[in-house]
Amino acid sequence: MNTVLFAIAAYLIGSISFAVLVSKLFRLADPRSYGSKNPGATNVLRSGNKKAAILTLFGDGAKGFVAVWLAKHFGPEYGVQEGGIALVAIAVFLGHLWPVFFRFVGGKGVATALGVLLALNGWLGLATLITWAVIAYAFRYSSLAALIAAIFAPFYYGLLFGPDLILLAVLAMSCLLIYRHGKNIGNLLAGKESRIGSKKK
Repeated sequence: MNTVLFAIAAYLIGSISFAVLVSKLFRLADPRSYGSKNPGATNVLRSGNKKAAILTLFGDGAKGFVAVWLAKHFGPEYGVQEGGIALVAIAVFLGHLWPVFFRFVGGKGVATALGVLLALNGWLGLATLITWAVIAYAFRYSSLAALIAAIFAPFYYGLLFGPDLILLAVLAMSCLLIYRHGKNIGNLLAGKESRIGSKKK
């Protein structure tokens, strides 16, 4: 029962859309109304407001980190074990993708997934972040960097810890992240994908 409560709390934390809230704070257009229409940091950056984009990135990453960190550090005394932590990781990620507070219209989960990975293990998160940064710097496509990082994240976890329930959670997040980037994959193949920093249309 406690595991279920931790998972529900994680989903609700994940359902907080920082892209929408930060845009309202800065009196910007709703990120669901322009660009990729994705409520995430990359699309908020298309508004031209870098501070809003950074705050969105930090907020989305922090909620993934906080949910898993709480489960890891306080869950065991309430009977939340490895499987429960894996469930919390998935729950906070699902909250971001399909937030109950915003009519189930959420982002693609890149920053939240990174926060989850950093909470699971700092080296795992760092390796995934470096992978994203290298690809993003080389090609200037946030979506391509996210896809490559998503492919490598389960591989990194397997190298560090071997197969377990949390690896299944990381793999599930990677698959969902790739699924949410379906349109981006099509745009990349067609040469129509927006580069990092391009302004909204």
